[in-house]
Amino acid sequence: MAVLLLSSLLLAVPVLLVVSGPVPGSSNKTVPLILWHGMGDSCCNPLSMGAIKKMIEQEIAGIYVLSLMIGKNVVEDTENGFFLDVNHQVSMVCSQLAQDPNLQGGYNAMGFSQGAQFLRAVAQRCPSPPMKKLISVGGQHQGVYGLPRCPGESSHVCDMIREALNRGAYSDLVQKHLVQAQYWHDPLNDDLYKKHSLFLADINQERSVNETYKKNLQQLETFVMVKFLQDSVVDPVDTEWFGFLKTGQAKVTETLQESDLYKQDRLGLAAMDKAGKLVFLATEGDHLQFSKEWFDANLLPYLR
Repeated sequence: MAVLLLSSLLLAVPVLLVVSGPVPGSSNKTVPLILWHGMGDSCCNPLSMGAIKKMIEQEIAGIYVLSLMIGKNVVEDTENGFFLDVNHQVSMVCSQLAQDPNLQGGYNAMGFSQGAQFLRAVAQRCPSPPMKKLISVGGQHQGVYGLPRCPGESSHVCDMIREALNRGAYSDLVQKHLVQAQYWHDPLNDDLYKKHSLFLADINQERSVNETYKKNLQQLETFVMVKFLQDSVVDPVDTEWFGFLKTGQAKVTETLQESDLYKQDRLGLAAMDKAGKLVFLATEGDHLQFSKEWFDANLLPYLR
């Protein structure tokens, strides 16, 4: 079984380009697809996003696939996954999608690792063109409280990030210039997180309820979340299903359904769950590791 290893680790600066598949003809009934890669990856890596894009195009004839590049080239795209303000990245993507004539009838979105929560922000903030289905592959929807494992060449960058987060994840300097700090969720410093998190606390309605966010997210037909059961990168792994550590300690986790976010339905997730719009999938393997057979059987049906 061929296994696709989508590394989610590594390196900064703006401009949004798009790598696209074949433009559909007027008779094409397929729904366009947007891909957003994870940290340390890029739009066009032939061993990860490039392979996924090609595989989907081969399986679904004529589908229009956009693999987002945040930057002027692959190097910038990779670096921006570490250093470009997430809110700015989301605004750039929203602008790009709004100007693409191939997307005006709606599109599906698939995000890998941190790209998943970034695409959720697109759904909540930018309802036009409409996102129909959101597939989160190893996304961290309640953030992380632990630095991702960074093998090989990425280790020096992760050492720097770890030091910055330890010194002050919620300081203005770190928040504005380090992507991972913007979804750092410290259960031992909940007040600091809610007050100073520039990205995650906003899209998760931690400070106040933005009814527009709630309404827009509920427009999704389906929200699929994939958890990797042997994940050694994401901590805690429960965040991939929108769960997290209980506030005030760092050992015991709670599910989405046990959380205040769900019980108070601040984001509309409880309503979506009751309507059958939430799908929770699990697979064996480490972060972003899955076989083509698993992808075809479990995720491809949502794209057809």
